Amino acid sequence: MPLNSIINLMKNQDVDIIFLNDPKNVFYVSSYRSDPHERILAAVLFKDAKPLLFVPALEENDARKTAEEFEVVSYMDTQDPWTVLATSIQARHSPLSDWSIEKDFLTVERMEALRKHFPTATFGHNISATLQEMRLIKNEQELAFMKEAGYWADEALKIGAKTLREGITELEVVAEIEYQLKRRGVAEMSFTTMVLFGENAASPHGVPGDTKLKKNQFVLFDLGTMHEGYASDVTRTFFFGEEPSAHQKKIYDLVLAAHDEAMAAVHPGIKAGELDAVARTIITEAGYGRYFNHRLGHGLGQGVHEFPSIMEGNEMALTEGMCFSIEPGIYIEGDIGVRVEDCGFVTADGFESFTHTPTDIGAYLKLID
Repeated sequence: MPLNSIINLMKNQDVDIIFLNDPKNVFYVSSYRSDPHERILAAVLFKDAKPLLFVPALEENDARKTAEEFEVVSYMDTQDPWTVLATSIQARHSPLSDWSIEKDFLTVERMEALRKHFPTATFGHNISATLQEMRLIKNEQELAFMKEAGYWADEALKIGAKTLREGITELEVVAEIEYQLKRRGVAEMSFTTMVLFGENAASPHGVPGDTKLKKNQFVLFDLGTMHEGYASDVTRTFFFGEEPSAHQKKIYDLVLAAHDEAMAAVHPGIKAGELDAVARTIITEAGYGRYFNHRLGHGLGQGVHEFPSIMEGNEMALTEGMCFSIEPGIYIEGDIGVRVEDCGFVTADGFESFTHTPTDIGAYLKLID
């Protein structure tokens, strides 16, 4: 269990307190999931006392039902949360001098609040990298949640494909996908749904708008859903029309070849940078290297972008249970944009994808049959 592992680590490193402020890390150690907005949410771990889960008062009952191994402390909006939190921490019998914090998440303002209440404490330890490594390898339960999230991402693509018609706008397609998913019990997308027509897809992080769909255009879908706190992420570029031009087919086939070769190359021990090179070499040798302007992939888990980065220069060896995306693309401004993405996990002898929507250029027609 993550909580026990972290407490053992504290004892080995002689850390008195770990202060977790990132909602994803709070969820990881406590099983309590929350989006506190501007309010303070924290998990405070002690090496010799019961851990604290610090939540706004309006979340107290939910937290108590979920985080059974934690003492739940809450505060009203009218109270100073840092005073309430400090009082609870100071009541512990544990020493209070040596703290470990999330240096990649804790804001300067919140750090100053901690220093104000604990002026003699040191905050030199960084727990961020340790938690990244702990969250890197997914267990069977986590993989099951991500497979379910992947199933619903595939369903979203089916909905999107069946929604396409001449004259419909990008935003109308987005609205239909999310409406139909909610009707089927999917409460949350893992990020803002992207649907882009034609040359709009040449922006890798484009924003759907009122552009209307025309015949013989590519339609890029980039979307994902959440299931039990875990994300999915998939991209498909469908051809909407009768017959792609030679140019459209050439670009699509290059991206698909890069995607397929990279998927097939995954095995325990391959380095992240080597995997990126498998896909990138195909596109570069065809003369389109400058149009593939991002890393091959990113980690996936509670968040849609997690550790590790599948990119040039990353010497990390991939191991069983690591989850990440494979998403090569070519983006030529004012002309065309194509990306094909699947997320999955490293197995004993390869890579298993969470998503299974067909990837060939005729996939659109298969989905609407």
